[in-house]
Amino acid sequence: MEKFENLPEKKQKTIIDGALKVFAANGYKKASVSDIALAAGISKAMVFHYFGTKKGLYLYLIRLCSDIITKEIKKNFDSTVTDFFDRIILSSDIKIAAMKKYTAIPAFLTGMYYEKDEEVREDIEALLAEGDEFRKHLTFDGLDTSRFKDNVDVALVLKMLVWIAEGFSSGSALKTDEDIEAMCNEFYKCLRLLKENLYKDP
Repeated sequence: MEKFENLPEKKQKTIIDGALKVFAANGYKKASVSDIALAAGISKAMVFHYFGTKKGLYLYLIRLCSDIITKEIKKNFDSTVTDFFDRIILSSDIKIAAMKKYTAIPAFLTGMYYEKDEEVREDIEALLAEGDEFRKHLTFDGLDTSRFKDNVDVALVLKMLVWIAEGFSSGSALKTDEDIEAMCNEFYKCLRLLKENLYKDP
């Protein structure tokens, strides 16, 4: 990917945005290199020149999205926040701000979560597993769990929130900032409901 990363930043962003949109709209299997090239403003030959294969481009985009979000979280996350739900809200707000830099990221990631093509499914699962480890450290390192009721499995609560977030994503178009904000507002309502029922004193 070195040849691609040596391009001017504006050119890189144009190519990335185009590829994200085509994969988001069509899924991995149906996304053609010709359509990606057209959306990215480059020739089909240059797609192969920069990324080797369609799969190489697809996995590059997944890693890029993950890196963008992770970098923003590391930069902006306040580790002095020790409340579980406040941490979830803080990290979610940072993710949303990061995704707005590339408006096609939300739809691309939604499609990626539910991609079934065998050519990339195993790679996706491996990359998602890496993200799970980061999420656990972000949530639990220095966390104050004393406000939870005694019988609450906090790790299970985190899993539930991931499922809820994925469910919202799969059922939403996520094409505009308004779509993202609406999804977040619904997600935060779920957080408040859980907090009221899982904390000793919400």
